[in-house]
Amino acid sequence: GAMSVDSITDLSDNASKLLEALQLSHPHELDPRRSRGKKKPLSLNPITWQVPRIVDRCCTHLETHGLQTVGIFRVGSSKKRVQQLREEFDRGLDVFLDEHQSVHDVAALLKEFLRDMPDSLIPRELYGAFLSTATMEGRAQLDTLQLLLFLLPPCHSDTLLRLLRFLAEVARHAESSWDPEGHEIPGNKMTMSNLATVFGPNILQKEKPGEKDAGALNFEDSAAIILVLQRLIEHHHSLFMVSPEMQCDVLRRLFQTDPDVIEYLLRRK
Repeated sequence: GAMSVDSITDLSDNASKLLEALQLSHPHELDPRRSRGKKKPLSLNPITWQVPRIVDRCCTHLETHGLQTVGIFRVGSSKKRVQQLREEFDRGLDVFLDEHQSVHDVAALLKEFLRDMPDSLIPRELYGAFLSTATMEGRAQLDTLQLLLFLLPPCHSDTLLRLLRFLAEVARHAESSWDPEGHEIPGNKMTMSNLATVFGPNILQKEKPGEKDAGALNFEDSAAIILVLQRLIEHHHSLFMVSPEMQCDVLRRLFQTDPDVIEYLLRRK
């Protein structure tokens, strides 16, 4: 029953998809440092952080330089500088964002990238399902959101988690605070609700950018988008954590359908 497969690409499509679905099965894999500096091919039970460079670099820059910037994501930026940064990323250049870049330019670049993705961060075929959770409450709402997140492709899932973690950090600095010497540290005024209002339409899109009625949302959809994204920001850590019970259920089902694969995984653990 042994397998001598080193790469996920050597498996059948069905087995590959099952293994990709297990990416979120180990809590320690949520550590952002899990594969930093290492570029490895997608292997069995893949542990690769599939986040576009532009998203990770923008979030890191803003976490370093923008958390105390009042009105971040709402203050205007330089269209010329944003376009230049965007073109450099598009050409595959190793763009280094430091303190010399305007926080507002980088914030605008992040919003533009999410808005203009060919397929939105939350795939459009799941748009209605995600919005339907806005009418739910409590545990039922969170359980449904978690199951929907498990349907996301790995790259979308990793990127959404990186973004939600960043937005939660921004919201944590929304209110003013004081340092040990008693000096006031200004808050950025961007609460979870404000962030959900800004990012919601870029992440949950009914139509592709540029299509007819792409920017036209009714009031109910707009309110639902804001509420759903706010819940994702608030509960991102628990939503992306697969429970031991579900892990066991997945393993049992895999044992019935793909015993060779599950034997290999268990032996490696």
